[in-house]
Amino acid sequence: MSLGIWGKIGGAGLGALVGGPIGALAGSVAGHFLVDREGAPFGATPRDVVFTTGLVALAAKMAKSDGVVTPAEVEAFGQVVEVEPGARAGVERLFDLAKATTDGFEGYAGQLASTFHDEPALLEDVLDGLFHIAKADGAIHENEERYLRSVARIFGLDDAAFARLAARHVRLADDPYLVLGLDRETDDAALKARQRALVIENHPDRAIARGLPPEAVAIATRRLAAINAAWDRIAAERGLK
Repeated sequence: MSLGIWGKIGGAGLGALVGGPIGALAGSVAGHFLVDREGAPFGATPRDVVFTTGLVALAAKMAKSDGVVTPAEVEAFGQVVEVEPGARAGVERLFDLAKATTDGFEGYAGQLASTFHDEPALLEDVLDGLFHIAKADGAIHENEERYLRSVARIFGLDDAAFARLAARHVRLADDPYLVLGLDRETDDAALKARQRALVIENHPDRAIARGLPPEAVAIATRRLAAINAAWDRIAAERGLK
């Protein structure tokens, strides 16, 4: 992320028009209210200002939804949003204003979705950053999870995309990697080898051939179904065939 962004937000001569709830927020920090008009006399909308200000605003709204900002979350915020020392006070003001404003998070998320509709990877980056901050205190709480899902919907991300993003940050009880007994860092080749070995090991035909009772065969059948479901989820996340 460009460190020069804070000069644009904080400087008197912004050289561009932003607008919407993000523009109002950035403008209040700079001492100006900005209006977004493509082709306006000051030039095209500065997408870096929209991206960064929107990310900060959504992080602030998430903090408000959770009710408390922990030191760990502050540290995580600093890992996501790079701030040069001279701009720290302005960024803190931006964060506090976003928390206090009566504007809901929907406006900020909607403006980001509109601005970056042609670059969905950037919208995923925003959500990825929010996940990183949310998990900093060791858990993603119910209000935070609900908030993140709402932002994802506004961004146009479906449940599968949300699950893929969440899987980068949260070890769920039904984590498919846990089912296979592997870590998320395991490479594709090792994943495939492990899946093949587990299928052979847990196939119900093997239980039948060993003369095991029907209960054991049923257990093997359920276990194989869980292994196959976990593999299907991992393959979908990674684009494997």
